[in-house]
Amino acid sequence: MPVELLGKSVDELREYVASVGEAPYRAKQIYRSLYAERRFDFAAMTNLPASLRARLAAEASISLPSVVRRFPSADGSVRYLTAIGGGAERPAQIEAVFMPADGRQTICISTQAGCAVDCHFCLTAQLGLIRNLSAGEIVGQVLVALSENAETLAPRTNVVLMGQGEPLLNFEPVMSAVRIMLDAEGMAISPRHVTLSTSGIVPGIERLATETVRPKLAISLNASTDEQRDAVMPINRKYPIAALLDACRRYPLRTWESLTFEYVLLGGVNDAPEDARRVARLIANLRAKVNLIPWNPGGLPYRAPDAARVEEFRRALVEKGVPAFVRLSRGQDVFAACGQLALVESSATTLPVLRSQ
Repeated sequence: MPVELLGKSVDELREYVASVGEAPYRAKQIYRSLYAERRFDFAAMTNLPASLRARLAAEASISLPSVVRRFPSADGSVRYLTAIGGGAERPAQIEAVFMPADGRQTICISTQAGCAVDCHFCLTAQLGLIRNLSAGEIVGQVLVALSENAETLAPRTNVVLMGQGEPLLNFEPVMSAVRIMLDAEGMAISPRHVTLSTSGIVPGIERLATETVRPKLAISLNASTDEQRDAVMPINRKYPIAALLDACRRYPLRTWESLTFEYVLLGGVNDAPEDARRVARLIANLRAKVNLIPWNPGGLPYRAPDAARVEEFRRALVEKGVPAFVRLSRGQDVFAACGQLALVESSATTLPVLRSQ
């Protein structure tokens, strides 16, 4: 079985090159070729001697996610349906979304195939958990999106771990991938431009707080009371709002950093002005902002609030001193928007009701 190099840190590559009798500095050369120069063919790694390139081609592999299909949106974003595994890992399909904008591109990536958290308003939950992703499968999504769009890339890249899966339930591979992204000798993405979104896994938040190298943190709140959150996010029964906010209060923010609370607005469920005022009280003593996300349509029994209701909610937060912003999801027409990643192999305008597998 070939040794998989994608997802390995420079220390892991150093161990590998030592095992094949090569000098330690070769590890940095391979690392730079993979993550900084995005060379995925050993023959193209011209900083290595021909003999080592030949040996790598025979004994090692670089297994990028394979693009099954591209779904271009009218707004310029692209949903990538990709295949992973086939070696040591079980084959699966996952999704990533590339969203270009003036001066930057944002890449939304998955950390698990499917998801076990079962947020009731999210189509990905209908898949259940298929399996965790390796560090190489996580970082590979970013590399594929950057390579696919190499000719039109803007100067800045944002990465959001907000695709399929709960990142903090796949902690080690996620953090291995994040370290590669944030490493100045690797992908050289700023910590300010990488965000991990969690449904509120309290032990994971506490563990993330101890990491020296880490992304920004976003928490999916989506309710203003435990009763409300229990109904739409069953994970709240294990980690209720009080425990979640206590972990947030103890989280060591960097000088430039604030927490982000994501709040999916479900029409007639959690979108009343009273909800906004309760949210403001909940996070009053935190350095935080709120991103309001009108629910994206799909085959689930919810509806999006109208624009006036969304603005009323935002204004109620701002009046209480809470920075609040409306985030209109991109790629809705190709099921690339927040909560829509459910391996749909269609670009029809009506999403079918999905059943758990």
